[in-house]
Amino acid sequence: MKAVIIGAGLGGMLAGAKLTKAGHDVEIFERLPFVGGRFTNLLYKGFKLSTGALHMIPHGSRGPLAQMLKEVGADVTIIDSDPMAVIRKENGEIIFFHDFRNELTLTKQVKLGTVLVYSLKFKPKSEISFRDWVFKYFEDEFLFKLADSFCGWALSLTAKDVPAREMLEIIDNMYLYKGSGIPIGGCGAVTDALSKIIRSNGGRIYTQSCVEKIVIENEMTKGVMVQGKTIDTDIVISDIGHFETSRLYECKDRVYLDKISNVKPSKGIKICLCADEPLIGHSGVFFTPYAQRINGINEVTNADPSLAPPGKHLVMSHQAIISDDLNEEINLGLLDLQQLFPGKKYEVLLIQSYSNGWPVNRASSGSDNGNKTSITNLYIVGDGAKGKGGIEVEGVALGVRNAMGEIGVC
Repeated sequence: MKAVIIGAGLGGMLAGAKLTKAGHDVEIFERLPFVGGRFTNLLYKGFKLSTGALHMIPHGSRGPLAQMLKEVGADVTIIDSDPMAVIRKENGEIIFFHDFRNELTLTKQVKLGTVLVYSLKFKPKSEISFRDWVFKYFEDEFLFKLADSFCGWALSLTAKDVPAREMLEIIDNMYLYKGSGIPIGGCGAVTDALSKIIRSNGGRIYTQSCVEKIVIENEMTKGVMVQGKTIDTDIVISDIGHFETSRLYECKDRVYLDKISNVKPSKGIKICLCADEPLIGHSGVFFTPYAQRINGINEVTNADPSLAPPGKHLVMSHQAIISDDLNEEINLGLLDLQQLFPGKKYEVLLIQSYSNGWPVNRASSGSDNGNKTSITNLYIVGDGAKGKGGIEVEGVALGVRNAMGEIGVC
């Protein structure tokens, strides 16, 4: 089978690795001069920054992404975070993430356990948000703020913007796969390893090559057009989301077009810091529910010192964008960092914003439209077609697995 993949982001690279490993003929076309999209490295002042993600894999060495990397033979080492995460309370005290229940009354602790056990089998069928779902059972400021902090860090959304059913699927996966991990060498180590797998199995990857059109005949893809040349194929897999893909052919399915046109992306800001001494001191997530904007922070050099020059630490904060004033959002994030690390010396290396045509996710969590399109042999992977309950790149891996199932590749 011949497959053409549009886009060499993580979703496209995972799909390419799975297909070439199964013996199929694969060509990948990427408009940028590098592979990896928002999941690769950006070298700056001796630091290995990232083009998007936070050098962190949500479920570490145990989750869907790690499993798929092992399946295709990618040489990636993932160091699981220790501790998984901590929470900074309003008074500045730091507690382990799994101890957050101790901040609740005994009655609320029992109720929370009961509600979570019930939700394992019974997810909300309505569009109720996670915040409103929590409010149904609890009136507790700490829980609301923690929900916003977690959703902001993990999904670039507030709790009121995440469907409760999706968040409960995420909680299920947290129990199943546990916490995060850091790939040695950062995000780029993952996509570089996938690139090697694809090429070693006979696949071809073309950078600075933009697919101009998807050729459709009788509601089937027959090929793609690149630089005026038609390349025949049996299937097309797109890593650029449903809507952008639909612009490459004349889509006649109005219901499908309406559905994909109303999907909202998620938006976020990442602030990269360098410091001579640890600001956090561990490799887990540092949740900040009482900050104005910052949702969480990590310090990846505690797991992989090679991500920074000798003697330096790389610290990255993330925040969901909750207003239209980007400069104000950034300024509030910078102010949060000053208040979170008073008296600490650090330098702002880079501030990155992800929105519009380069969002955190093309489809915000819970609004993904699956892998199928209105065309039989045209599939979508990536952050616009994540699997249920998958945080960021874990969702991308789950979506790729679903797409492979549709295609008939194990």
